[in-house]
Amino acid sequence: MEENKVGARRETSEQDTMAKKLYVGGLPYSTTQDALQALFAQAGTVETATVIMDKMTGRSKGFGFVEMSTDEDAQKAIEMFNGKDFEGRSLTVNEARPMTPRPPRSNQY
Repeated sequence: MEENKVGARRETSEQDTMAKKLYVGGLPYSTTQDALQALFAQAGTVETATVIMDKMTGRSKGFGFVEMSTDEDAQKAIEMFNGKDFEGRSLTVNEARPMTPRPPRSNQY
């Protein structure tokens, strides 16, 4: 039984960690990290806000990640902003999934 308790606790811990980090899609290309943080601060305390940038062009890729300080703040942010308009674009907000390994890209076409 102890193994089940430990296993259950471990699963809960991993889920809690992921619940705090949110994927935010549909961002306008002009959105800054400061603007993203200010938006999500309406739902609670923001630990980090990151807009993902294209390495080649230096332009936003139109999505980012926000890490909220608590699970409750993260859930509130999802409820407040998923499907809502932000600077003329509809946001997609949900729990971030772990990054999966991808094969290296080839430069051959």
